[in-house]
Amino acid sequence: MMRTRSMTSAISRLRRSGTQLLSKGSTKLFKLTTKLTADLFKPEPSKPAHSKSTPRPAPRRAPVRAFAPGPGAFSPNPGGLEMFTHVPASVGRDAPLVVLLHGCGQQAESFAVRTGWRRLADKAGFVLLMPGQLEANNRQGCFNWFRPGDTGRNLGEAGSIAAMVRTVMTNEGCDPARVFVTGLSAGGAMTACLLAAYPDLFAGGAVVAGLAAGAARGVVGALTRMAGHGGELSAAEWMSRARALAPIGYSGAWPRLSIWHGDADTVVAPRNSLHLAQQWTSLLGLDAAPEILSPKPGLRCESWRRKDGSVLVESWEVAGMGHVYPTAKADGVSAAQEIARFWGLAG
Repeated sequence: MMRTRSMTSAISRLRRSGTQLLSKGSTKLFKLTTKLTADLFKPEPSKPAHSKSTPRPAPRRAPVRAFAPGPGAFSPNPGGLEMFTHVPASVGRDAPLVVLLHGCGQQAESFAVRTGWRRLADKAGFVLLMPGQLEANNRQGCFNWFRPGDTGRNLGEAGSIAAMVRTVMTNEGCDPARVFVTGLSAGGAMTACLLAAYPDLFAGGAVVAGLAAGAARGVVGALTRMAGHGGELSAAEWMSRARALAPIGYSGAWPRLSIWHGDADTVVAPRNSLHLAQQWTSLLGLDAAPEILSPKPGLRCESWRRKDGSVLVESWEVAGMGHVYPTAKADGVSAAQEIARFWGLAG
């Protein structure tokens, strides 16, 4: 009994030490991230009020429902996360479900608005689930994508997000064949881990300014990979890191993936998008040679197709863009709109 208590105490001290190390090692990085994302999250300019003689009714929109950590909201919650949902009034049974993961220091609800996902949910008719990180888990508000205890199947934060998905699917009657996940930065890296750990739960994903599944197993490795270092792995090695998160002996289909990165990103090196593409094309058994398109100046897209012509992996590069989730207003292209199209949720 004494040994068990000592081991439990040691594990607890180790976890606290890891959190403190992350805080010290990433404070400078967090400040840089905040500066780079400021334009995306600055307040919208005020608009002139409508004439009193011609009042315009407010659009009907379902409120965002918040569920704090604790019993009764969703279970289990091993990662201690909070949950927000947005269910448009027009949504019926068998609607798609989109999971949206914010970046470091960002709030789940405002992130959904600024990136355009809430507007798309209202327009296209899908349910939006927005997991929220708490300071108690990470002082910078980042999802802990680099901790094995938070990214493994049914473990930590990944386990909490999967529980949220199942709860919302049951409560709202969502289509189990149309569940998707996307995120920015730490949320993007967690997205890759979720797709690898739960390939049977998600039909597709989109990683924006993120990293490959299994890219790091600790704070030092995370910062190293974010900087574009850490050594080159083969496509087979990246694939094995993803498979290590999946159910043992999994032989089913893998989710399709959309990858987005700005070539001026100084927080997460653009080279990480190459690692993601290598990982996912290997998992899906796709040819290594992509089709390359440039829809408009400053925008480049590589896509990998299967034999029937459908695109299963695409990788977008936005010229001159830093560490942000692209919007049409700020970057000339709406990642949300293009990702929804890729998933078959929008035209």
